[in-house]
Amino acid sequence: MKEFIELLKTRRSVRAFIDKPIPKEVLEDIVDCGRLAPSGRNGQPWHFVVITDKDALRYISEQATYGKFIKDAAACIIVYCEKDNNHHLEDGAAATENIIIAAKAYGIGTCWVAGYDRTYEQAINKYLGIPENLRMISIIPMGYPAAEPRMPQKRSLDEVIHWERY
Repeated sequence: MKEFIELLKTRRSVRAFIDKPIPKEVLEDIVDCGRLAPSGRNGQPWHFVVITDKDALRYISEQATYGKFIKDAAACIIVYCEKDNNHHLEDGAAATENIIIAAKAYGIGTCWVAGYDRTYEQAINKYLGIPENLRMISIIPMGYPAAEPRMPQKRSLDEVIHWERY
């Protein structure tokens, strides 16, 4: 249990990767963890697009406003959810978090890049042939970290915890 808590507390956003591919079996296991996330009314509205092609990674990096580093990732998983599901944003966020934590367990760095309601969503969707009934929730570039990222400034627990009432 302590190892899992330590995993959560040491995860950091990674934007610089070494040039090393991630095995397909590892990517599949990471996506499987996303698939097993909780979802409202067990709707499971998600679909995952795994990208390892360098040209596709480059295209996505050119489109994503704050994702220029995506081109250097070994892979990228884009989380999509079905629009007609009332909880698609929450469910996709839960799946994204599971993917990020599973990647960390494998020693793979990630960075959550926003996808929902972004100006680049349509261009990426068209490029990837995404059906109209899906919404992009997140873009998760991943790879083996080039360096260990340092802990950014975080608010203290006392600043954010409220007992019984605000």
